[in-house]
Amino acid sequence: MAVTHDASPQARRVGESATEMAQLVLPQHANVHGSALGGTVMHWMDLAAAVVANRHCRRPVVTAAIDEMSFLAPILVGQLALIQARITLVDRSSMEIRVDVESEDLLSGEHRHTVTAYFTFVAIDATTRRPVGVPRLLLETDEERTEHARALERRRLRLERLEARRREEQSHEEQRNNG
Repeated sequence: MAVTHDASPQARRVGESATEMAQLVLPQHANVHGSALGGTVMHWMDLAAAVVANRHCRRPVVTAAIDEMSFLAPILVGQLALIQARITLVDRSSMEIRVDVESEDLLSGEHRHTVTAYFTFVAIDATTRRPVGVPRLLLETDEERTEHARALERRRLRLERLEARRREEQSHEEQRNNG
């Protein structure tokens, strides 16, 4: 798919788009065990990542992929879900956003890490819905550069998995057509 490049996207800092959100877990967010539904937590994470992507490129964005999501601890009804998101990688039209979630017990103040995942968003033109170029990412700290290097590796692996799935689907299609 062709990418339309904006002639003037300037580099933006990680902190310019970073976001923090808090969500009180209520009974309508919970499963029968009294903890937040995984899909609900994923929804909150997707929203936080979308805010980061929008802030970075100031264009409409769509979720393209989610990597490495493993739930490590529950968030119980009555606790806060604390969601932090920041951009880690920018390509031509895509952006990777790291989203961390922890729980906070409002009575004890205890925090527990719940999940970290990496969301890939693509910027699109509002009219054509085609991918468009995004501003470069300005890396200022050693931590940002380290996270960026890890993001490049995740991107490489994500593209390898995508290509393997395409080959597998093509093989299945050929088998159906020859069978």
